[in-house]
Amino acid sequence: MFSFAYPGYLLLLLLLPFFVVLYAWARFIRRKNLRKFGKKGSLIPLMPDVSPYKPPIKITLEMCALALLIIAFARPWGGIKDQKTEKEGIEVVIAMDASNSMLASATASNDGPERMRTAKLMLEKLINRFDNDRVGLIVYAGSAYTLIPVTNDYVSAKMFLNSIDPSQIAEQGTNIAAAIDMATASFSDNRNIGKAIVLITDAEELDDREGVMEAAKTAAKNGVQVDVIGVGTTTGVTIPQRGGVMIDPETGTPVSTALNEELAAEIARAGKGIYVNAANRDALNELDKQLDTLKKAKFESSTYALHDELFPIFGWLALAFLVLDILVLDRKIGWLDNITFFKKEDK
Repeated sequence: MFSFAYPGYLLLLLLLPFFVVLYAWARFIRRKNLRKFGKKGSLIPLMPDVSPYKPPIKITLEMCALALLIIAFARPWGGIKDQKTEKEGIEVVIAMDASNSMLASATASNDGPERMRTAKLMLEKLINRFDNDRVGLIVYAGSAYTLIPVTNDYVSAKMFLNSIDPSQIAEQGTNIAAAIDMATASFSDNRNIGKAIVLITDAEELDDREGVMEAAKTAAKNGVQVDVIGVGTTTGVTIPQRGGVMIDPETGTPVSTALNEELAAEIARAGKGIYVNAANRDALNELDKQLDTLKKAKFESSTYALHDELFPIFGWLALAFLVLDILVLDRKIGWLDNITFFKKEDK
């Protein structure tokens, strides 16, 4: 199959007939002006070096070069092929807590860095460490949603990760059970690939504690490791909102949120994973080491890729025509005058 990356450039080929007509008009005007000085038979001996054949040859070479350059700029492709590569790695699904409490400070101070920002920075660093592994992304609050399925497209994964905003989640809550169930169902059917859920949460206001533990145990039974990253501190802090902080409508006092570290660690144990606090400097290394314990397996990654870039061929051909145009001079070739191709026989 033959195609072009920028087919719009091919419209420039319509200029070629215009240039040819312009050249023919110029030659016509030239002959008309010459006739003012005399008949053609009388003028030819006065212009011994002028070749009647070189100008048409040169304009042909120039038009060919221009056409080839236009085609090269349109970037011709030779076709599409199914490019398959074999990789070895694991599958990881990140489940990000997007409840309002993730807008609170990650430190004991109300003015500290946002929990969501802390989690995003840590996860971005984790994704940067992935090589041939696959990664998926789920966001949850009152319900769970898949942002990106399991893939090796790390650029898209980081882009979707940074797009998470708790203020845009209408259904609030902390439905970790739904997140674990959805993440478990997101993995491939390949039993030979190690699988892990990386759960980011402050583990507060848990909707269904027993359901969460059951979901984590079920994931572990299915060969999926559940690792938990706790964000925040056990010291209560307020949740910022537009114009101030979140207020409890029943009591009229500011809502306080704190990391339930004990519950987060319990979820990790139920899922046969580890718990780390994002504030710990070694948290990322500990999580990375834990993921390294998973069994890596080979899997085939198939991507459709454009191939056979043909524009260099057209570019070189255009250059060749331009060089020929330079070498072909307007005047006659002197040494050819001394060669007689057809000799008359003497009678």
